[in-house]
Amino acid sequence: MILPKQRDPRFITVRRGGTLQNSDHHLLAVWAADCAQHVLHLFEETQPNDDRPRHAIELSRAWARGEIKMSQARAAGGHAMAAARALSGAARHAAFAAGQAAVVAHVAAHELGAAAYAIRAARAAAGESERDEAGRLECQWQRARLPSEIRDLVLDDQKLRNEICWFVFDR
Repeated sequence: MILPKQRDPRFITVRRGGTLQNSDHHLLAVWAADCAQHVLHLFEETQPNDDRPRHAIELSRAWARGEIKMSQARAAGGHAMAAARALSGAARHAAFAAGQAAVVAHVAAHELGAAAYAIRAARAAAGESERDEAGRLECQWQRARLPSEIRDLVLDDQKLRNEICWFVFDR
């Protein structure tokens, strides 16, 4: 479980009583999609005929552009996570990253799930002696792509939820 028991109002949209602006919610979705896209090849190399994770990432971006409804992105996220369930290792984590990215449209706090699963995918794809470095490099790659408008929010969220995200953000 990558979500906290108590929802952070910074990840709840203003229209639902939180403080998150729609524009920042869209940026979170795009960043999460970027994180998942970066490791998608790890899924596609083992499951070349299964497009559910790729489709989830595409719908995450489409939602952020205002082209589809939240429910469509959320459903695609569920399908991507279903693609992960029978797998293990890097492919499984990459599919979960895609699913988490798509459900950011529904719950913005899933942005960290996409990032954490992408780091886990990178670690799982590396040799045992290289896992820590692979995770660190993936985390650095993600942080370098954080839009300035949401950078402080995401970095603070990483500190607060690092423990429930397998400590992937402090490597």
